[in-house]
Amino acid sequence: MLKTDRLLLRQWTEDDFLPFSEMCSDREVMEYFPKLQTKDESYEIGKKILSLINERGWGFWAVEIPNQHKFIGFVGLHIPTDEMPFSPCVEIGWRLAKQHWGKGYATEAAKEALKFAFTQLNLNEVFSFTTLANERSKAVMQKIGMKNSHRNFKHPNIESSHPQCEHVLYKIYKSEWQKNAL
Repeated sequence: MLKTDRLLLRQWTEDDFLPFSEMCSDREVMEYFPKLQTKDESYEIGKKILSLINERGWGFWAVEIPNQHKFIGFVGLHIPTDEMPFSPCVEIGWRLAKQHWGKGYATEAAKEALKFAFTQLNLNEVFSFTTLANERSKAVMQKIGMKNSHRNFKHPNIESSHPQCEHVLYKIYKSEWQKNAL
């Protein structure tokens, strides 16, 4: 469990699956994903995330606002598929319910996740990626100190003809994070 001034990053519970599935069927939240997810698909993803955190002790943590909102989304770390052109690596990612956008929650939680990556996991670098048009996610990446690697790539799990296939790749090194963290 990680804490920031306003947020708690924690293990998932079964109570998180329903609000997660609602998020994953929201057109605005899923605008930069190839498709909306069904309730069953969302539940399976939630269960997989929970399982990975149990296995590793870290992952895409559930985010909540203590004493206000139980589950507002997820932020954290993940090992992407080996098919990624920059694998093996650890990525940082997030997805929040739209009523919680614009409040700095993704940035605040992502900074805490980066701190965990560099101080607890002792990683040397962390990656993040998104579709070309996802300016909100790119802004979070920049606010947490990540830089565009200028190594765009075709996402291996998205049909190459799909408009969201091409992704930008951001990266931050531990040494860069340390300069910003001081």
